[in-house]
Amino acid sequence: MPIARCLSLLVFAALAAGAGAQESEVRAREWRGEVGVGAEYDTNVSVSEVDVSSGEADSAWLVDLELGVKQPVGERSNLNLNYDFSQASYERFSRVDRQTHILGADLGTDLGKANTGISAYYINSRLDGEPFLEFMRLSPSVSGFLAKKWFARSAYVYSERLIEEREARDATTHSAEADLYYFHRGLRSYLNIGYRYRDEDATAARFDFRSHGLKVRYIRRFDLLERQAKVELAWRFEARRYLSPTPSIGEDREDDRSRWKLDLEVPLTRRLALQTYASYGDYQSNLPRADFIQTIVGARLSYGW
Repeated sequence: MPIARCLSLLVFAALAAGAGAQESEVRAREWRGEVGVGAEYDTNVSVSEVDVSSGEADSAWLVDLELGVKQPVGERSNLNLNYDFSQASYERFSRVDRQTHILGADLGTDLGKANTGISAYYINSRLDGEPFLEFMRLSPSVSGFLAKKWFARSAYVYSERLIEEREARDATTHSAEADLYYFHRGLRSYLNIGYRYRDEDATAARFDFRSHGLKVRYIRRFDLLERQAKVELAWRFEARRYLSPTPSIGEDREDDRSRWKLDLEVPLTRRLALQTYASYGDYQSNLPRADFIQTIVGARLSYGW
């Protein structure tokens, strides 16, 4: 199945990294890592993959770990291998305590005026210690500068999702993405506008949908106490139109999902940083259990190397 093929691709990428090391003695292999701890408050604890929202608030403790290596492959290519771990433990809603493992590989090539890449990711998520979700994502992309301050990226994305004991929601998805960046002051200040089209085919026809998504992000870095802090304001919108009637409402389901997020990251030392964030989501749907509002605020302390 495609998930098994994705795992094979990740193994192949790891082997390629070892072979690439022999071809890339001039450019050194780079290792990186980050560990974080934090807490957040959620006004409406939910599990979006199965359209479940509690309507109640709770707080959660967060722990995460990121490990990665960048391996030069030849003169123009780089292979990035990543492993991410995260755990969210709620005070009251222990049934939705979530543990997630992510394996990823990204091979990029600099062709001069353009860059090409292909990435593969495998995600395994558990709820309250029990298997919940497997997700695979495979995506080729092309990107490059259109002008001095304008950068564009486009990608095709194939994904497959398996949900434990909910086979009707298992799905494959084909997506097309396009992003445009305007670098006002290089990486110190830039704007990102993106569009995504999704066509999802689920096991049960009532979960099939097509959607159009928009995002707008503004990132600004600024000096604070002799260090460079970063603030990001983002808005994301998705209009989903389901292709078959939903039995519980007797009509085709329609979702309009809007989410705002404000994120501030302040370095405390060369390796230690404090991140604070707040998000507001307005999820409108003619399916009552998928129609809700959610606000999340949180803080995270991270150490990177």
